[in-house]
Amino acid sequence: MVNLDGVSKCYGPRVALETLTLHFPERRTTALVGPSGCGKSTILRMIVGLVAPDTGSVRIAGETLTSDNVERARHAIGYVIQEAGLFPHLTAEGNVTLLARHLGGAADAVSERVSALAELVRIPPEALTRYPQQLSGGQRQRIGIMRALMLDPPLLLMDEPLGALDPVTRYDLQTDLKNIFEQLGKTVVLVTHDMAEAAYFAHEIVLLRDGRVLQRGTLDDLAQHPADPYVTRFMHAQRVRVADTPA
Repeated sequence: MVNLDGVSKCYGPRVALETLTLHFPERRTTALVGPSGCGKSTILRMIVGLVAPDTGSVRIAGETLTSDNVERARHAIGYVIQEAGLFPHLTAEGNVTLLARHLGGAADAVSERVSALAELVRIPPEALTRYPQQLSGGQRQRIGIMRALMLDPPLLLMDEPLGALDPVTRYDLQTDLKNIFEQLGKTVVLVTHDMAEAAYFAHEIVLLRDGRVLQRGTLDDLAQHPADPYVTRFMHAQRVRVADTPA
């Protein structure tokens, strides 16, 4: 589904991404983990075309991302960020339907899609009439997920989508999100600092440090066969054991 071939990125003297090649397989969930500033979010922004690589290329479904096709490519990508990033002057439904209406979607079809997504993410219909400041953190994040799914994209990018939530709300949304991933069969690339969360969601984990991939594999691979001493250090810092992660 997504291939990053020899991509790199620098912001002035700071290296955000060393030259790396990554493949994200179709209909699978891949988690990007690592410390702040390791390049996780840069990878997502590169896939969605918000950041251009200094070297290399990004291919989505076999098509190389360019300035000519990036806008069209974004319509096939759902993008969820921390705290949802909703427009405060629009209602929840207005946020969800903004792009669909801009693209000329039929009103009946848009309404049906909103109803189906509200049921999928378990948001009450009355919440759709409220503005973001009138919603709880968990509700805002559910609206953000609805917005990302509105055009039924095959690819979902999620940048710390649950990082700002309290533990109980986060737990509930983790459960619902995993069910959504399994039900819809999307290709998902998820950024998180939380190794246990990565293991819960992902078929495969990619651990990054200083813009480089240190190791890629399952939680068991990283725990039992660390490719670098930092892999073990990162897991111990979170007190992660294989037995601790949800089934």
